[in-house]
Amino acid sequence: MKVVIIGAGVAGLSIGWKLLEGGAEVLILERAQPARGATWAAAGMIAPTAETAHANPDETQFARWSAELWPKFAAEVEEKSGRQIGYRRDGALIVAKSEDEARQIASQSNRKLLTADEARAREPLLGGEIAGALWDGEEAQVDSRALGGALTHLFVRAGGKLSTNEAAVRIEVGDGRLGVATPFAVYPADKVLVAAGAWSGSIEMDDPVLPPMRPVKGEVLALIPPPGRLPPRQVVWGNGVYLVPREGRLLIGATMEEVGFDTTLTDKAENWLTDRAVSLMPSLASWQIDEHWAGLRPASPDGLPVLGETRVKNLFIASGQFRNGILFAPAVAETISRLILGADVPEIRAFSPQRFGEAP
Repeated sequence: MKVVIIGAGVAGLSIGWKLLEGGAEVLILERAQPARGATWAAAGMIAPTAETAHANPDETQFARWSAELWPKFAAEVEEKSGRQIGYRRDGALIVAKSEDEARQIASQSNRKLLTADEARAREPLLGGEIAGALWDGEEAQVDSRALGGALTHLFVRAGGKLSTNEAAVRIEVGDGRLGVATPFAVYPADKVLVAAGAWSGSIEMDDPVLPPMRPVKGEVLALIPPPGRLPPRQVVWGNGVYLVPREGRLLIGATMEEVGFDTTLTDKAENWLTDRAVSLMPSLASWQIDEHWAGLRPASPDGLPVLGETRVKNLFIASGQFRNGILFAPAVAETISRLILGADVPEIRAFSPQRFGEAP
């Protein structure tokens, strides 16, 4: 069975790897470089508690299942690629700035809410006015850039074919076969998977069955501490931002802006992120900005992931993960690879691309 995958981000690469293990012949077409889009931009939190506080119940269940798969998934990626991906379960603090926010956080979990003093004891860098915090010791993180590199290496090592700087512009359907057209060639396939992130809804078809995706820009900063200072002990969420310690730096994210496919870095975002972070940890005012970048999250029309077979037989999609592409990676890889291979899969009807009816 020949499978063509459009997009070499964490979803396309991990699904491609699983398909290879299932005996398929796999080609991935990538419009730029592998794992250099949303995967590269992601801060890599595996945080079902923090990320799904206001989520749809189906999405919450999917997130928690995927988080449970992560330890085995990470170990397997590291073993088979020979590369470290920085998976670690350090836990996370979800900080409330007001009493109302504290009550809201407490209502979303059965875990005990820490007092302000207890939160500062767990994370000494916390300062300013806080009302309390929720501690979840199961929250984890992974170095998304290392993960992307490892998955790329693993996919090619396993026998997959990867074509970079080759954008899919059209999916052709006819005579029970599919084809993916690029500016350079048409690639016939038994099955096609669209995993192109924010570009997933932009591929031409005579019968446009792919739902539209909105690119949602997010800017992120990385700070480095003054000599002798250390980053926080764990991931901290609060005041509209997240703070992620990573290899001696502190990642601060992320803004959320709908400006099409524009990834221009802005002073406005830099100031917003630093102001929010300093209000949580005043000592960060003396830290230096080491890196500033932006990525594009894929957002579906209803905000839920889009996973499964379209109305066109043998045409599949894995997109719309929005800000949870890393968190969802193991569950998406397991589900979509099994679906393409014809095996039994967990229930994912809530995420079916066919829920949108006919695309405009």
